[in-house]
Amino acid sequence: MFDESIKAVLCDIGGVLYVGDKPIEGAVEAVKEIKKHYPIRFLTNTTQRTSAQVVKKLQKMGFEITSNEIITALDVTKMFLEKEKSFAEFLLTDDALCFFDDLKYYEEKYVVVGDAQDNFNYKNLNCAFRKLMDGASLLGIAKNRYFKDSDNELSMDAGCFVSALEYGSGQEASLIGKPSREFYHLACASLHVSPNECVMIGDDIESDIKGAQEAGIQAALVKTGKFSKIDLSFGIKPDYIFESIAAIL
Repeated sequence: MFDESIKAVLCDIGGVLYVGDKPIEGAVEAVKEIKKHYPIRFLTNTTQRTSAQVVKKLQKMGFEITSNEIITALDVTKMFLEKEKSFAEFLLTDDALCFFDDLKYYEEKYVVVGDAQDNFNYKNLNCAFRKLMDGASLLGIAKNRYFKDSDNELSMDAGCFVSALEYGSGQEASLIGKPSREFYHLACASLHVSPNECVMIGDDIESDIKGAQEAGIQAALVKTGKFSKIDLSFGIKPDYIFESIAAIL
C-alpha cells in the first residue's frame, strides 16, 4: 500500500469515504483492509456534528469505525477553549452550539468560526465583527474554501467567512482544525507515532495534502470528493495519487 516507513494512517472523511449520504464505491471494504495493516485516525473539519454523530453516520453506511478513531475539529476547539478557560462568540450551526454549553460561564475571549450554514447572515457576522473590534481574538476552526455538498455540487465553506472577518477586523485568524500543524501532530500523538511515520489520505489539495506535508506527514491525494484536475496545477505534489480510497488496495 505505502512504503515501509509508514506505520499509521490518517484519513479525511467527507469526500474520501462518502459524498452526501452515500459511501464512495469500495470505501467500506478499503477501510476494513487498511485497518488490518495500520492503526488509523479519521480526521474531519466538520463543525456540524460531534464525533459521536460522525461515528453514527459512518456506521450507518457500513463503515467499521469506532469513536476513539475519530478526531473532529469541534473536539480540538473545545479542548483549546477549556485550556484557555474561555467561552466565545460562535458562528456555528445551532446543533454545534450546544456542544459548548458547559463553557458558557467563562469570559468570551474569542470569536470562533466554523460551518454555520444559514447562521452566516449579516446580523451574526456583524456581531462577530464587533466582538473582534472590542478586543476578542479570531479563531477559525477551519479555512477551507469549499466542499462537495449533498447535491454533488460545490458549496462555500467556512474559510470564506473567516477571510471576511479577517479583512474587516484587520486580524489574522488562528487556525485550529486542518491544516494546522497542531491538529495533525495531535492525531499522530494519539497513534503513538511520529509525523514521518504517518500518511494522510485526503481529497483537499491544500488542507489535506499541503497541510499534512507541512506537518512532516506523507500525503495521498484521492480523486474523489472536491478533487478537481486544476488541483494538480497548484505546485503541490502529493506523495501518492489514487483514483479513490479503494484504489489504495
